Amino acid sequence: MDDNHLGEFLRARRAGLQPQDVGMASHGVRKVAGLRREEVAVLAGVNADYYTRLEQGRERNPSPQVLDALSRALCLDTDARGHLFQLAGAVPNDPPAERTPERVSPALRQLMDGYPNTPAFVMNRALDILAANALADALFSPFAPADNLARMTFIDPAGRHFYADWDRAAQATVANLRQAAGFDPDNARLKQVVRTLSEHSADYARLWNTHTVRGKTQDAKRLLHPDVGPLTLTYQAFDVRDAPGQQLLIYHAEPGSPSAQSLDLLGSIHATRHRSTSQPRRNR
Repeated sequence: MDDNHLGEFLRARRAGLQPQDVGMASHGVRKVAGLRREEVAVLAGVNADYYTRLEQGRERNPSPQVLDALSRALCLDTDARGHLFQLAGAVPNDPPAERTPERVSPALRQLMDGYPNTPAFVMNRALDILAANALADALFSPFAPADNLARMTFIDPAGRHFYADWDRAAQATVANLRQAAGFDPDNARLKQVVRTLSEHSADYARLWNTHTVRGKTQDAKRLLHPDVGPLTLTYQAFDVRDAPGQQLLIYHAEPGSPSAQSLDLLGSIHATRHRSTSQPRRNR
């Protein structure tokens, strides 16, 4: 017999709840830990026999509506609810997510600043750069402003010189936006970026119509910075769990390589410029 992972999960979550946790009165001696099957069925609004079959593995294809009801009955958080749907082989029919403020938490900013020798920045699904550490600011200094990776690639004149493999960078950028549009088709900012790029870049419009989809995970980049010359960097992308849609990207040079030395030089140049511009001018 196949493993009954769905039933095991339901039983475990039921055992972890007491009647008072879900606003129910407790009557009589309870022979089992947690809620009874009948109580979960009442809370979820399903037939008790049907729920019993789910736990026993005799019913294996609950609808998304039933899974939603069970999620509420068993007080599942977002991660546990997603796990329940996975066990049932179903896809959650989620309502549009609430828009989270486009800001980066102080803790994440502090983490990025703790990487003084590698560029780190946070972006949203529209590829807006929401926050960056000092070395990322230095890396993107050829752009004015360094505000959105897609605009920087296709519209800013610096993009063609900055990305040594411009065609590859352009294709990856459009594929990232295509994936984002699938995740969040009603995102107003994303629509605005797509519209602006389509109006101002024929290359973007051509690539957008290929419908290539790809997310950011890890890759290599060849860049040409006007201050330090060629850079070969790899990057890792990490989802920000408490801000859906945000990603932390960290660029990295091979230790001891010419690119690592160039990054160190770039950081020194940027720090020197920052000090000179931040010092108050003396009256002559």
